[in-house]
Amino acid sequence: MAGTMRAEQTSTVESAVPDQAVGMVMSQSAAAKIRELITEEGNEDLSLRVAVRPGGCSGLSYEMYFDSEVSQDDIVSKREGVRVLVDPESFPYLTGAELDFKDDGLQGAGFAITNPNEQRSCGCGKSFC
Repeated sequence: MAGTMRAEQTSTVESAVPDQAVGMVMSQSAAAKIRELITEEGNEDLSLRVAVRPGGCSGLSYEMYFDSEVSQDDIVSKREGVRVLVDPESFPYLTGAELDFKDDGLQGAGFAITNPNEQRSCGCGKSFC
């Protein structure tokens, strides 16, 4: 990749576009959970891909899945040995966002994205604009 920028002390973002704003960063708890899930899958080449796609009641929705392919134009966030991939089309929507993992006990556990680019979100919490 063309450049490396520090997103946090232990989290970096690599971008094919030099001098690009910092992309999505991940919390320590998100990195730990991603590492755990990759270990369960038994494939250390996996990365978590986060994308923004048209859809949902507010116009856009997040998509997350494991991917073994890293494209040359992907923006790659790294922390504690795990990677989060963002495609160039999703990048503007995720700049400055944080991926976190929350385990709220009775209310469940899951990944959450705190995104300063969201203008509004829907009641279901799955889509935004």
